[in-house]
Amino acid sequence: MHAELLPAHIHYAIGIDGGGTSTRARVVHRSGVVVGEGKAGASGLTQGIGQAWRHIKEAISQATGGRLQAGWPEPVPANCALGLGLAGANNAAWHAECLAADPGYATLKLESDAVTALLGAHGGHPGALVIVGTGAVGLALLPDGQRRTSGGWGFPSGDEGSGADLGLQAVNLTQRALDGRALPGPLTLAVLQATGGTPEALLAWCGAAGQGEYASLTPLIFSHEASDPDAARLLERALHQLEALARAVDPTHTLPLVVAGSVGQRLAPRLCALVGACVVPPQGDAMDGALTLCLQ
Repeated sequence: MHAELLPAHIHYAIGIDGGGTSTRARVVHRSGVVVGEGKAGASGLTQGIGQAWRHIKEAISQATGGRLQAGWPEPVPANCALGLGLAGANNAAWHAECLAADPGYATLKLESDAVTALLGAHGGHPGALVIVGTGAVGLALLPDGQRRTSGGWGFPSGDEGSGADLGLQAVNLTQRALDGRALPGPLTLAVLQATGGTPEALLAWCGAAGQGEYASLTPLIFSHEASDPDAARLLERALHQLEALARAVDPTHTLPLVVAGSVGQRLAPRLCALVGACVVPPQGDAMDGALTLCLQ
């Protein structure tokens, strides 16, 4: 980023990438020097505004502690520009509540973590991004400045092709194998063992499992792909969902495309020729994208 373009009273730009498991902070001095990076607990807005701000503060403190050069002032909200990319910020009520809790930053911009990932992936320039990890969403920044979004409706009703969705499909297949509606195979046996080893344990596991727990079963699907046609079919379905997200946000296949997320990166080499030809490496990460907000 061009930190030298910050107003004279702002000494630091801070980019935050906050999700359901962690918060990452990158702090840049107005000279352009990266002060440091820090990490703290979750700051996704679904888990509460107070927790989000607490973990943002912790991550910033970790990024700057003992790393300031001689003559640099101590970072305080009044001399910092803060760019936030937080999961759940696309919810209007949470967005407003988060901004209302601002402790006094010189400037503050808030977007969803998906938007800052998009900005980081293409350096703020037009491009498309498909993230398929625990969840699944596609975004694009168009040449006219408009944004387009597809997917991202959340688990279990949406996020098709994501890690959570794959795990849910594998559990459903295991249930059907246990009660005679489907034939058991290497994948269903592995899922049963991973969820307790008995039908009763599987039922209890399902009662307590959330998005993350279902997503944790995804490696079993990849590892059994070669030996189990059911695993192969689940991954083929996930690939088609990834391609559908890419087509939805860029129907003409004219934008550069970054594929991110643990599942997306493993499936990217299998993309059809039309979608695969658009794939480029990312220029930066979500913290870079959050830093670009500081200059808007």
